[in-house]
Amino acid sequence: MRNERLIHIQFSPERSLQEQIKEHVLENIKQGVYGDKALPSCRKMASMLRVSRNTVVLVYEKLVDEGFLYSHQRSGYFANHAEQSDDLLQSAKTSTLDPTNAAGAQAQFWAQRLDNQLNQHRNIQKPANWNHYPYPFIYGQPDHSLFPLTQWRECGRLAQRSTVIHDWISDSIDADDPQLIKQLQANVLPKRGISAQTDEILITIGTQNSLYLLANLLVSAETTIGIEEPGYPDVRNIFAHHQARISPLPLDVQGIALSKQLAQCDYVYTTPSHQVPTNITMSLPRREALLKAAEQHDFVIIEDDYESEVNVVSLPSPSLKSLDTQGRVIYVGSLSKSLSPGLRLGYMVADKHLIAAARKLRRLMYRHPPTNNQRTSALFISLGYYDSYLRKLRASYIEKWTEMRQAIDRFMPQTVTHQTVGGSSFWLKLPSSISAQTFAEEAEKIGVLVEPGDVHFYHQSPDSQHYVRLAYSAISREKIAPGIEKLAMLLNTLSA
Repeated sequence: MRNERLIHIQFSPERSLQEQIKEHVLENIKQGVYGDKALPSCRKMASMLRVSRNTVVLVYEKLVDEGFLYSHQRSGYFANHAEQSDDLLQSAKTSTLDPTNAAGAQAQFWAQRLDNQLNQHRNIQKPANWNHYPYPFIYGQPDHSLFPLTQWRECGRLAQRSTVIHDWISDSIDADDPQLIKQLQANVLPKRGISAQTDEILITIGTQNSLYLLANLLVSAETTIGIEEPGYPDVRNIFAHHQARISPLPLDVQGIALSKQLAQCDYVYTTPSHQVPTNITMSLPRREALLKAAEQHDFVIIEDDYESEVNVVSLPSPSLKSLDTQGRVIYVGSLSKSLSPGLRLGYMVADKHLIAAARKLRRLMYRHPPTNNQRTSALFISLGYYDSYLRKLRASYIEKWTEMRQAIDRFMPQTVTHQTVGGSSFWLKLPSSISAQTFAEEAEKIGVLVEPGDVHFYHQSPDSQHYVRLAYSAISREKIAPGIEKLAMLLNTLSA
C-alpha cells in the first residue's frame, strides 16, 4: 500500500529541485511519515510537485544509493528504517539553511501571536505513566476493575441498532439527545432534589467545559468571582483567562465562610458536596445562609456538585440548586467523574435564558457533544446499570476510605487536617519543616505518588507549601496501608 499523504514544497529558485525534494523526503523519513508504506510513485510525486518524472526518479535512485530507500520490484520505494540514524540523515541534507535558526524564527513568529497568559497558569501535574507506580495515590483516575465493561458494550450495541442509529447519526445542529435529557430528569437530577424542564438543561463535554462556557458568557474585566481558598485550580484559571477579578474566599469547618468578601462578588463558585481539595461538606445551615447572602448581596452561585454520590459515612446533603427558590444557582454536574473520566459528558442546569445563550455559544465551539456517546449513556442509565455501578463504586470507596483513614491514623496522625464524611481523597498537612514538593519528589523515588497541594491556593504563602492530597480511587485496597507506611517512614527521614 502506498502512502497517500499530500506533498507540497515551496521551491526556492536559489537551490536545485532535486536538492529540495531530497531534503523533504529525508525529513519525512526522519519523522516516520512513510512508515512501512511505499513512497508515492515517481509519477504521482512528480504530479503533486509539478516537476518532471525524471527529476523524482533521480532523487529516489540517489537515496537508494545512499541507503535511505530501498526498491521492491512492482511495489515501489520504501524507507530503509534499518539504516537510519539522526547523524546520517543530517549529513545527507545539503540545505544551506540553518535549521536551528529556522526553528527559532518560527518559534518567535508564533510567540508574538499566542496568548502567553496560558503559560502562567499553575496546573496540577501528574505523571503520564502513573499506573506503572506501585502506590499511586493519584487523584481523578478510576479503578479500571470496577468499570462495567460488559454492560457498557451492551448499551453501545443497542445504540447501533438500525431502529435507533438514525436518531444520532445525523447532525443534531445544537440539540442534545432527548433520551439523555429524559434520563437526567428522571434518574439523575432527582437524587439531588432537582427538578428541571428540558429547556433548563444543557449537555456539555464535562464540568470544565461547562465552566468555560459560563466564563465566556458571564465574565468581563469588571466581574468579580469568588472562589474557595484553597480551591479547584482549573476554575481559577478559566475565569482568570477571561479577565475576571478573582476573590479567594476563606473556608471553615462548614464550607465557605460567610465573610464580607461575598458582598463584593458577582458570582461565587463552590463545591459544597466535597470541597476541592479539603473534602469539607457544606452543612445545611451554611447552604441556607449562603443562599440568603446571594439574595441579599445580589450574586449568583455556581454549584459544582463534585462527588455528591461518594458519601461514605453519611447521607448526601441536598444540593444548593434544590434549595434555591430565586433562580440564583447554576448547577454543574458530570457523568465523567462518576462513570468514566474519558467519557467527557457533563450537564448544566440553570434558567432557560442562560441555557439558551450557552447553547448558542456551544454551537460555535463544537455544536453538541457526540450523540452516540449521549445515547449510549442514556441507555446505560435507563437499564439500571448506572445506579448499579454507583452502588458498586460506593461500596469500594467505603472500603478504601476506611482502610486509608485507619492507615493515616496509625502511621501519620499528625498530618490530619479535619474529619470528612467522604470524597475520594484526603487533604493532609506536613510538618512545617517539610515542603510538599520535596515530599512528593522523594516519595516518587520509592514508588509512591502524592500530589503537592500548593497549586490549589490562589495566594502562595509559606503555609500553603505544606499540604498534600492523597487519593485512593486508583490504588488497590491491599496497597493502601503499605503505601501510607512508606510515606510515614519517609516523613520521619525528612524530619530527622
